Amino acid sequence: MTTTAPIPRLEARGLRLGYDERIVVDGLDLAISPGRITVIVGANACGKSTLLRALGRLLAPRAGTVTLDGRAIRSLPTRQVARQLGILPQSPVAPEGLTVIDLVGRGRSPHQTWWRQWSRADEEAVLDALRATGMLEHADRAVDELSGGQRQRAWISMAVAQRTPLLLLDEPTTFLDLAHQIDVLDLIVDLNRRDRLTVVMVLHDINQACRYADHIVAMKDGRIVAQGRPADVITAELVAEVFGLSCQILTDPVSRTPMVIPIGRHHRGEADDGAQPAPRVSAAAPGQ
Repeated sequence: MTTTAPIPRLEARGLRLGYDERIVVDGLDLAISPGRITVIVGANACGKSTLLRALGRLLAPRAGTVTLDGRAIRSLPTRQVARQLGILPQSPVAPEGLTVIDLVGRGRSPHQTWWRQWSRADEEAVLDALRATGMLEHADRAVDELSGGQRQRAWISMAVAQRTPLLLLDEPTTFLDLAHQIDVLDLIVDLNRRDRLTVVMVLHDINQACRYADHIVAMKDGRIVAQGRPADVITAELVAEVFGLSCQILTDPVSRTPMVIPIGRHHRGEADDGAQPAPRVSAAAPGQ
């Protein structure tokens, strides 16, 4: 699916988010870059997933608003939002025995009405999504029989079949081994480049975030402390502030993006003895 249609703009203004009496995010503003990959990073419980849920209309703000093309997202019909924005939550679970092709077919639900049932266009969208994710050969297998990486690809296939210009992914590499993590992230970049897909991801691994993000948003205690290109944002001072971690910043020899080298307390003296100035990173991250 390659589209030349205008890319919808997703923005948050003055967001206040919480659960019961606990406020997690307060007074947050964020504009998502259309057609780019934005990665949200931060320590556990800093509000990353809460923010993503609000952007995807899964969590109602206590104050402030999320807008889609300038209109409050909560004022829009559910089906209209589902045609513009797909969201893949952390660790989704499929009904037992559901096949991959049936799961992916569920991504076409927003496009169907009582007068427009399953069509050739729906079938083409499902097959295209399966091809894009390399899951066509597994179409008839049950989702619960797949490996972790295949299962993630199946869920991403469903989101791709939805054919939305915006895709929100909460920890898409959770529980995957390293090879499958890179496989899934490479796939997301492929989709971004092929379809001009706007992607917003939450990732734990800051080095993967640096490699795959066009734009990084660093959060702490429910607020944004820095955002921008990885080369401009990721510094030892920022990592110390956001993660409470001492580190050195080097240049990734593969991607030429910032690479965070953690310094534990057992190596702090050794790092101080052999510390070298961090090289300036100027190359763009993959996907830019």
